[in-house]
Amino acid sequence: MFFSAAAAGVGSHYLSNLVLLTVRYLVFAGVAYVFFWVWRREKWHHRRIQPKFPERKHIDTEIKYSMLTCLIFAMVGAGIFVAKQHGYTLIYNKISDYGWLYMGFSLLVAIVAHDTYFYWTHRFMHIPAVFRHVHRVHHLSHNPSPWASFSFHPLEAVIEACIVPLLVFVLPLHPLTLGVFMMYQMGMNVLGHLGYEPYPQHFLRSRWGRLHNTSTHHNMHHQLVKCNYGLYFNWWDRLMGTNHAKYPERFEKAAGQK
Repeated sequence: MFFSAAAAGVGSHYLSNLVLLTVRYLVFAGVAYVFFWVWRREKWHHRRIQPKFPERKHIDTEIKYSMLTCLIFAMVGAGIFVAKQHGYTLIYNKISDYGWLYMGFSLLVAIVAHDTYFYWTHRFMHIPAVFRHVHRVHHLSHNPSPWASFSFHPLEAVIEACIVPLLVFVLPLHPLTLGVFMMYQMGMNVLGHLGYEPYPQHFLRSRWGRLHNTSTHHNMHHQLVKCNYGLYFNWWDRLMGTNHAKYPERFEKAAGQK
């Protein structure tokens, strides 16, 4: 009886998590796609990073793999739910336990940790044997659309999802902090696969632009493969010398051409 109730609770959490993940993906990627690729397609064409558009079959493939990724991400979420129920995570429910200041601090720590995790797992997935069997699926999108945001091989989806269990096992996090973190990573993921450069031409010359990545940065990674591995920030690419030499030039062209 207890087992059945527990299984029902996990199943219910899995389904709600799956719905939330799928809706979030469809809303973020869908709004970006409709705005840039449909409604403003001609008006913003001068900001296309790669002038040509991918064939419809490539976009269908992106959506198919993204739906599979949502299934896997929901499983990881259900696993975290079970771990929390048994007291294995550091997720806390009362904001007063740590205060608002800590919530902001923990969000920044989670973002920086994810950026570091992503860079090095990304480099790992570019080892030829791993790339061929795992990461190649994501690189089927040589000219990505916003729908490519979750387009991963199942094994890559597991690797991508593992940052959340790692965080909740070592860092006290409030569910609200986790929610904001998920929204941020989804927004930046869509930006990286936007296909357009929304930032102004002077962005890379600003203090924030020297730290933060752009749509051009990740688009070049899809097109050229062996460069620009970072997610949110540019410091790991700078430190490891993996920024493409023509990144500033490509950005200025996409952001400034008329």
